[in-house]
Amino acid sequence: MEELLSRCPRWVLPTRGRPVLCAVSGGLDSMCLLDLLDRWCREREARVVAAHFNHHLRGAESDRDERFVRDWCAAHNIPFVSGSGDAGALAAREGLSVEEAARNLRYAFLRREAEKLGPYTKIYTAHHADDNAETILFNLIRGTGVAGLTGMAYQQNGICRPLLDVTRAELAAYAAARGIPHVEDSTNGDPDAAARNYLRLEVMPRLKQINPKAVEHINSAGRRLRVVDRSLEEEAVRRTAQVEVREGRVTLSKRALAEAPDAVKPRMLLRLFDLLGVGRRDITAAHLNAILYLTRDTLWGRESRVDLPHGVTARYCREWLILETRLQLLTEVQLLLGCPVTWGDYRLTLLDQPEGEGLALRPWRQGERMGLTVGPVAPGDRLCLPETHGGGRSVKRLCLDHRISLSERDRLPALYAGGALAAVWRLGVDESFAPSAGEPCRFIQITEIEKEREHEK
Repeated sequence: MEELLSRCPRWVLPTRGRPVLCAVSGGLDSMCLLDLLDRWCREREARVVAAHFNHHLRGAESDRDERFVRDWCAAHNIPFVSGSGDAGALAAREGLSVEEAARNLRYAFLRREAEKLGPYTKIYTAHHADDNAETILFNLIRGTGVAGLTGMAYQQNGICRPLLDVTRAELAAYAAARGIPHVEDSTNGDPDAAARNYLRLEVMPRLKQINPKAVEHINSAGRRLRVVDRSLEEEAVRRTAQVEVREGRVTLSKRALAEAPDAVKPRMLLRLFDLLGVGRRDITAAHLNAILYLTRDTLWGRESRVDLPHGVTARYCREWLILETRLQLLTEVQLLLGCPVTWGDYRLTLLDQPEGEGLALRPWRQGERMGLTVGPVAPGDRLCLPETHGGGRSVKRLCLDHRISLSERDRLPALYAGGALAAVWRLGVDESFAPSAGEPCRFIQITEIEKEREHEK
């Protein structure tokens, strides 16, 4: 026990006289942690409670695991609590992976049970050095920034992981020496059951063949990157200290963003989401890059805008970057490839090829300083449509011909290319911007939001 404890940071282990909750699946890792915590707590007048969650994913095997943990705890006089939930049903209902749904259910259960034991009760999990190395590699493969390469923390948000410096082999030796039994999840030995299984069963053994200390070195790199990650976050906090914050709106100057190192700029943008009160969840590198693109020199002095998750709109106007959740009046908005824009009653997406309903425009020449915007029709604007036989007509006149009222006309999205009117939805594309047959085009997909909602129902 002492040898294993020497690998655990003392400040993570339970304090004297306080109860703690230990997540126990019945597997080797969690049974070793439960035994370790039980012995540690008994010597310090503390108490460990074992918590088991049944996900009902493996039928009779799941029930077997619960019975095993319950019986072992009863034999060793360890308090036991259990919970259950249907991870498969939650995954189907909320569009999650089964693994993510199971994790959400499990941690919600653990937090509820921890609250019952009293405020500030810590939850202990058996994540170890091999788990941490696999997490770092998995994040790297999926695509991540510095934060995703730091691995798991010893303690975060009430979750404690004292075994992060202990390998799976060391836990197996501890269990053998102390005669600690465990149950095996039959899916753990199947490399095709989950991506993490393949990484653990196929990839990690090969890395260890290259260097037996692969796990140690991966974790060491993660700890060094954690220092870098913390420094970047602290610098972002410092550089956004003067951000103007109002209800439903935060404002950052272009100058403050421009003066920041490139590595800090994405962190500053994430801070804006924090200050806005919506958090960072679902904000990807693509969203951050789209916001940074807005802050480049805006063509023709017009406002640029992009829609983001959580109902947030990012606008760049007169040297200021504004993130807000309030509804805006219809203004001219720049369209960026692949970034949907909500404009009035419509959602517009600039694409490389036709998809759904919309308008096709000829592609602009490589290097031409031209952008595409959507906005209300400007007074006096004209379109030259095929049916006008070469003579341009005012949009107002064309709307009357198509029996479109003036109030409807003001809500129609008009597309401007290089400052010139290229097309108006429900009217058509100006001849000078219409692509020839077989010519590649840029396509603006246009959907009416109300019809889209009715279709979803």
